[in-house]
Amino acid sequence: MLWEGISEFVHVAESNSFTQASQQLGISTAQVSRQVSALEKRLNTKLFYRTTRKVSLTEEGQIFYQHCRGVLDGLEAAERAITNLQATPQGKIKLTAPVTYGEQQVLPLINDFIQIYPDLEVTALLTNQNMDLVENGFDLAIRIGNLADSTLIAKKLGKRTNYVCAAPSYIEKYGMPHSLSELEQHSCLMGTNDYWRFIDNGKERNIRLSGRLRYNSGIALADAALKGLGIVQLPNYYLQSYLDSGQLIALLDNYKIPNETIWAIYPQNRHLSAKIRLLIDYLAAGLT
Repeated sequence: MLWEGISEFVHVAESNSFTQASQQLGISTAQVSRQVSALEKRLNTKLFYRTTRKVSLTEEGQIFYQHCRGVLDGLEAAERAITNLQATPQGKIKLTAPVTYGEQQVLPLINDFIQIYPDLEVTALLTNQNMDLVENGFDLAIRIGNLADSTLIAKKLGKRTNYVCAAPSYIEKYGMPHSLSELEQHSCLMGTNDYWRFIDNGKERNIRLSGRLRYNSGIALADAALKGLGIVQLPNYYLQSYLDSGQLIALLDNYKIPNETIWAIYPQNRHLSAKIRLLIDYLAAGLT
């Protein structure tokens, strides 16, 4: 009786949604609503403001949530302490990562990881949108560059380098740019943005450019550069093998932006389980 409705209450409080809470708990929305209503009746206190569009905590609900969250964290820690005694990590992991970086860098490492720990189940959503980890039930997210959300805990996994480059055939035919202003005289292979990023006199600059081709695919842009169709700016994981082999030549290195950090992030109101810690360490070793 004492614990009835607590888990449902906490999930609604963290997602601001009875529907989201029901999906995370694997029960019906009606059941979540009944449990929370029974809890409010037992406490003789209104815990949520409810409208047709929004659910939010009352002042009493906020106080009660802080205490309940601490209790549930303690229970989760106790469960992990028992689970960690087992030789093999097991259970489910849900993560999200950017599409191309996830395809090329993260998921191959995940495949290796679950070969080592076969009792794990991994669900990955690749998207370039910054998903809400708590609302969508993610254990982990991989993100690139500056992190705006200070409510998340972040661990550095590696770095991404952006290059400007072209094929030797293009350089032989059209020459090599030596300054940012010269880029306007060249065919630039553009992605979804109409600008490229550089460092000029110690400050970051966005240079607006245009060209014959505009793709929302880094793989296609790299292929166009290999075929001598123009100059491209892309992250290293599209280009590194071609740069190493000499099929592409790096340009304008004096203006290259600093390396961007690859992060693993997770909510700060969650203690890091052994399986997630193992995965983060494995990714850090593989992505460095």
